[in-house]
This record gives sequence, structure tokens and C-alpha cells, in this order.
Amino acid sequence: MSEVELIAQWRAHLTDARRRSPHTVRAYVSAAQRLLRGKQLISWDEVAAVEAHDLRGHLANRRAEGLSNASAARELSALKALIAYARSEAGDPDPSAPRLRGPRLKKGLPRPVTPDEALNIAELIDETASEDWIGSRDRAVLLLMYGSGLRIAEALSLRGRDAVLAETLMVTGKGGKQRLVPILPITREAVSEYAKQCPWPLTADEPLFRGAKGGPLSAGMVQKAMARARRALGLPDTATPHALRHSFATHLLGAGADLRSLQELLGHASLGSTQIYTKVDAASLLETYRGAHPRAKKR
Repeated sequence: MSEVELIAQWRAHLTDARRRSPHTVRAYVSAAQRLLRGKQLISWDEVAAVEAHDLRGHLANRRAEGLSNASAARELSALKALIAYARSEAGDPDPSAPRLRGPRLKKGLPRPVTPDEALNIAELIDETASEDWIGSRDRAVLLLMYGSGLRIAEALSLRGRDAVLAETLMVTGKGGKQRLVPILPITREAVSEYAKQCPWPLTADEPLFRGAKGGPLSAGMVQKAMARARRALGLPDTATPHALRHSFATHLLGAGADLRSLQELLGHASLGSTQIYTKVDAASLLETYRGAHPRAKKR
């Protein structure tokens, strides 16, 4: 076989057999291409022979190129899946992936989840779920929280009629207060993909997000899924579903959003609740300065 044939088969497996999201397929295919080219692998037998020390060296090279810890952990997950598939194709009676732990991030002060970490969390949850539709469901919920600043209860309150989202969504928050929030293309795509895969009928007035047995999805299940993902990615305990909403606010503020607009997007009753993000953003800026400026003194 050739690299092109291996990649085509791997893409078809992810798309047709595993029904992974287009974003996940792109990421997994890219990771596979880098490994195949770096190691000059042209058959499933050769891919199946890749061991932990080979992956360790490959990831070390990727880290030297500037890959973050979270992205390195995600790439490792993709390559483990590739090797497990290769071993299955090669007829290995125990087609498991090499045992290799992903990189760990140093624990420090609580901080917002970065854009890179947020997407890695959502994708890893999708990829490691017990069923494909459950992975798509949890990914959609988390992207609603990160991309639109929804509270977890607000995301879970959506109905079947919301399965096809527009560029904005009217959300009912605390105290029955309504607000208009933006919906990113990646979020619309994620919700649409979940709706296609959900085995339960999504009627207009029933909950959009369903549990494994068809009832309303509970916040606890989303929290457990994110806890598994943050451990796999080496993220701190502060990386909870609600932290995605905090990150939404912090990143908008850092990009120049004014407090009044942010207050409206978050659904805060008072501006005082929103002002906390000025402190978070200032703390993040100071941390970056101390780490990057040659004259900065760390205290």
C-alpha cells in the first residue's frame, strides 16, 4: 500500500464506521499523515509495529515545533487510535494501542480554559464516549457553553425545535430573563451532527439533549465527561463545564468587548457580576508578561 491509500482507508473508517465529526476526522487524518511521513510508513503492518518509544520521539519533535501540552495530548490520543486500528487490520489478536501517558500541565492558579484547550476538551469527549451519538451530544453541549457563554442549565434547557440553529439564539436564563446570544458555525455544525445521530425522536417541545435512556440529559453527566477529559489532557480541576462560560467572557473581554455588551451576552443582572472578568483578564495578562518579558521578576 501507499501513504495515500492508508490515509484514505483511515479517513473512511473514521467517517463511515466511527461516524466522527468532520473536525475530528480532519484532526485525526492530519495526525496520521504526520506520523506516516515522519516514520516513512507505507503499510498497516508497519504502523502496527509502532511502539511507545516511537510515539514519544514523534511527540517530542512536535513539541519542539511549538505544540502545546493540550494539543500534544490530543495528538497522542489520535495516534493511539490509529495504531489500534492498524493492529486490528494487521490481524493482531490484541489490537490495543501502546501504553503511553500524555503530557501533564503544571498546576497553578485557577485560570480560564484557553481556546486550544476548550476545543481539545470537546473533541476528546467526542472521541472517547461509550457511543458515538453520546460523544456528539456532549461535544455540542460544551461548544454551546464555550462559544455562546451559556450556563449548563441553559444549554440543557434547549428543545427539539432548536436542533437547527441560526446565527443567534434567544436563551432564557436566571429569573426568566431572556437574552440573544451568538451561535458560531462550529457550534451549529456540532448540534446538527448530534441531532442526526441521536437515536431518540427530537420533537419540538421535548428536550434537545437526551440521556442514554432517552430522558433529559443531566448536568452531572456532562460534568463527569469533562472530568475524564481534563484528566486525560492534564488540565487542572478548575477546568469544569462552567469554566467554559468564564473563558467565553474572558476571551471576549481580552479581544476588546466592552463590559455592558458582555453583561448582556452573559445575562448578568448587574454590571458588578461582569466586572470580575476585568480582574481575571488582568491576571492572565500579568502572567503572560512575567513569563515572556526578559526583565520580569517572578514572585
